[in-house]
Amino acid sequence: MPDLSPVIASCTRWLLNAYPPPAGAFSRALAESQARQATALAAALCYPTPMDVQLLDLLGPGGADRLDRLAGHDPRPDDAAWRTWVDETVVSWAACFLADPALASHAHQTLATTEHHTGAGALRRLTEPGIRDTEAAVLLRHPDLLEPVAALHRSRLGERLDVEGAPTA
Repeated sequence: MPDLSPVIASCTRWLLNAYPPPAGAFSRALAESQARQATALAAALCYPTPMDVQLLDLLGPGGADRLDRLAGHDPRPDDAAWRTWVDETVVSWAACFLADPALASHAHQTLATTEHHTGAGALRRLTEPGIRDTEAAVLLRHPDLLEPVAALHRSRLGERLDVEGAPTA
């Protein structure tokens, strides 16, 4: 099966740069775990078949420029290479999952309908964050801070998850 890891790694890195964790290696590791779980889940739902992943590899994901403007993030000049693999839809969906653990849990159940049904693995830190997880990702899980990014593709996520009452754009 084609590999989503370049997109997952780049989207995780973008989220951590835009919404940094508190100081400390442990906080960084917990925040990275949550961001990686969110982006892995979002990528698997966004690209549900091997053909989708192959098309992504062929066409590329689009980069992070629009996300930077929305989040008020100023990238470093030496970040250009990995930033081209940031996928706006994956980051937007991951932001939705980080802001709403119940939605992440529902999405994890929906993952069973894709060919990546084993790809995301256990998502406990994302779907059932503990106090330490929440403290380590205070900016990364803040719904108001995530809203501009989450709103970009929330309606498409609602359609994909068949969430009743999902806003349509």
